[in-house]
Amino acid sequence: MSESERQAWDERYRTGTYQPRPKAGPFLESWMPRLPVGRTLDVACGAGRNAFRLAEAGHRVTAVDVSSVAVDMARAEADQRSLEIDWMVSDLDEYAVPESSFDLITVIRYVNRGLWPRLIEGLVPDGWLLIEHHLQTDADVDGPSSPDFRLRPQELLEAFAELRIVFYEETLEPGDQDGRPFALARLVACRGDPGF
Repeated sequence: MSESERQAWDERYRTGTYQPRPKAGPFLESWMPRLPVGRTLDVACGAGRNAFRLAEAGHRVTAVDVSSVAVDMARAEADQRSLEIDWMVSDLDEYAVPESSFDLITVIRYVNRGLWPRLIEGLVPDGWLLIEHHLQTDADVDGPSSPDFRLRPQELLEAFAELRIVFYEETLEPGDQDGRPFALARLVACRGDPGF
């Protein structure tokens, strides 16, 4: 990520033009009962909503984002909630995911194709990966306008084919504010046996 992009994210958080959501996303929430509790990496954590939920459920969370402003906001909120989370500021283009280290990795609405192989390597045997990204579509949808930040149909299935796919969907979901839906691709996969 370029320095100007990092600064742009810092500015969005600093000025409030990007409003952090107050609670974990519904996709993560729906999978919480089935996900392994252990060492967890939350990629592109933003202001921490998913990291908070994971820590509250007993996960030992490392949360990483490019924006130091977002991470500072998240750290302050975690302190208020008495949650222990390892916060990191890093350019995710360069972030070295520790190999065979995580029982669970989550990535919600952040596309970085170059990071994907490192995510697979970061999972322990039988570790899980949960991903939700914006999907390319001709429908009038909310979310990023650039195709660089939207996935092609089936792209996640191709990228993570070496894992055991536990769940996959491409869907339209109701939007937040202006009524336009989101087009989303969602994947849950396991590096080995998912345990059922």
